[in-house]
Amino acid sequence: MGLLRFSSTLLASFITLGQATNLYVSSYNGSITTLELTSQNGSYQLRSVYENAGCSPNPSWLNLDQPHGYLYCQDEGLTVANGSLSSFSVAEDGELTLVDKAATITGPVNSVIYGNRTGLRSIALAHYAGSAVSSWTLSPNGTFSFLQSEFFTLAQPGPVPSRQDAPHPHETILDPTGQFILVPDLGADLVRIFGFDATTERLTELTPLKVVPGSGPRHGAFWTPDGVSGGNSTTFLYIVTELGQTVTSYAVSYPAAGGLAFEEVYTSKTYGANRTEPAGTAPAEVAISPDNRFLVISNRNDSAFSIQSPGADNSSSVELSDSLSTFQLNQDGTLTFRQLAPAGGSYPRQFSLNKVGDLVAVGLQYSGRVVIFKRDVESGLVGDSVGVVQGLGNVTCVVWDE
Repeated sequence: MGLLRFSSTLLASFITLGQATNLYVSSYNGSITTLELTSQNGSYQLRSVYENAGCSPNPSWLNLDQPHGYLYCQDEGLTVANGSLSSFSVAEDGELTLVDKAATITGPVNSVIYGNRTGLRSIALAHYAGSAVSSWTLSPNGTFSFLQSEFFTLAQPGPVPSRQDAPHPHETILDPTGQFILVPDLGADLVRIFGFDATTERLTELTPLKVVPGSGPRHGAFWTPDGVSGGNSTTFLYIVTELGQTVTSYAVSYPAAGGLAFEEVYTSKTYGANRTEPAGTAPAEVAISPDNRFLVISNRNDSAFSIQSPGADNSSSVELSDSLSTFQLNQDGTLTFRQLAPAGGSYPRQFSLNKVGDLVAVGLQYSGRVVIFKRDVESGLVGDSVGVVQGLGNVTCVVWDE
């Protein structure tokens, strides 16, 4: 196991700083924290600048509608009867102001904005504990109104009864054409498919994608090799399963009769085809790099690395870290494993890459921190950390404001 050392630039408090970039962090502790990342001549400083409790008690996911200046937050409602949806206006310095808030079905953990980006727009929420998907119409002023809800049931528990006692939708994904919403359902071993009416934006459930029983699909990402929806290359869908610890690619087609069709192309453990993951590893997030060449997955509970504890005065102070897997995307939809890198702590529930792709921000739930790593755009490899903020509680999501 390699030893990762956190950059000493974190301790430089008197350097001249350049232009700032904001990030927003949600945490089960009840707050959204605004982080400010500044850089000058290759040196970085990351610090907390604002905190907002308007999405409490248990913020689980953030969706930044950057072109319109609003941040949407889901509260999972772990300690209360319902979840909630909140919207915030975003100031240039990263300060958030609550605009609207409404109670939802319990357990919202993810969202996606869909519809006409300049006209009628809506947001779809996946409700893990509520076994449902709900949708809400968005107004130009940041307010929203309830549109519909769809509930799901299971005739009997799945192969992993402790996790598959009921349907557990975990994410909402907009396909590259903007016409369909996909919902990985960890409890039902399905990727549910929804179309929506172009006028009302009401969702209609279509034939789902069935995955390996007991695998528990969690998150997914679409990829087209030429980067163009409807272009000359095939569209692929990559699904990460939390219980099966796999990543599977499917070639996606659009039948004339409607809906989506899938053909399995490739599957691998998230550790790569020739590696063995530790028992209990639970893959979480998956993302395509901005240059459309690599796929990155976070692995929780693998303790694959020893790292220097951030902020520790004694360089011998170490802790275990979970990991990030990087794969090269191949034209035929297969993957080539490239790297297993430290995630910077325990339980990387979610991560996001900046617009250029040379930085990756990792939200570490059990370590209560956000760590930012350098990333080599050409090779796709994750490098040293350049920033860390601790004491954030159970971090659930971190997004860049770019």
